[in-house]
Amino acid sequence: MENNTFEEFLASKKIDYKRFLKHEPIVFSQWKQDFVQMHQESFVMQKKFLINSIRRKYNLVS
Repeated sequence: MENNTFEEFLASKKIDYKRFLKHEPIVFSQWKQDFVQMHQESFVMQKKFLINSIRRKYNLVS
């Protein structure tokens, strides 16, 4: 995996980070803090099922 910013990571997972930040700023901030403190693969493993639910709520429309 690449060294992405948190926002780039969310885009790669098809999550609209602007809507996510607007509607759930506390969760967004917690996730961002976790993302910068751990390896990206570890972050994905820890948040795997949560990422899917966030993607369904804030799907990035291309």
